[in-house]
Amino acid sequence: MSNDPAHGQGQPAAAPLVSATPGLGPEAHVMVGSADLFVNWARKSSLWYLLFATACCGIELMQAGASRYDLDRFGAVFRATPRQADLMLVAGTITHKMAERVKRLYDQMPEPKYVIAMGSCANTGGPFYKDSYCVVKGVDLIIPVDVYIPGCPPRPEALIDGIMRLQKIIMTKKNYGARA
Repeated sequence: MSNDPAHGQGQPAAAPLVSATPGLGPEAHVMVGSADLFVNWARKSSLWYLLFATACCGIELMQAGASRYDLDRFGAVFRATPRQADLMLVAGTITHKMAERVKRLYDQMPEPKYVIAMGSCANTGGPFYKDSYCVVKGVDLIIPVDVYIPGCPPRPEALIDGIMRLQKIIMTKKNYGARA
């Protein structure tokens, strides 16, 4: 009698995680349980962004999420709550009255968290800061910014490029929880 589990004797063998591919030699392997690799790739490259638009850049942000440009295929999915988002897209003019709310939303986001400043109003205050006392001269005075996207308003292609740049920054980090 053999000790083969198929015959009912002996201990059943555990399914191997890695199996050799026939004809390619022992060094070529096929992953059977590749779900962990997919989850790790998706976590490192997907960004859940907080819907936060205060001016005309918000229209371009909505257009980038619509069917023509479709941010979903780049791993960017919108979230309506800061506790589920890891990216804040600041699109538009930030006033001093709105600044404390931006800071509060940023503080509610879990680590690691990233910020993209979209448009000249979010970057430098835009055309409004010279003649207005209430406009913040850049969101980086309130929260740290990882990627700046220029333009007034920037096109959806520029937003996609900014998201891809942020994904490259994230992928080059060894410690994914550390700031850039």
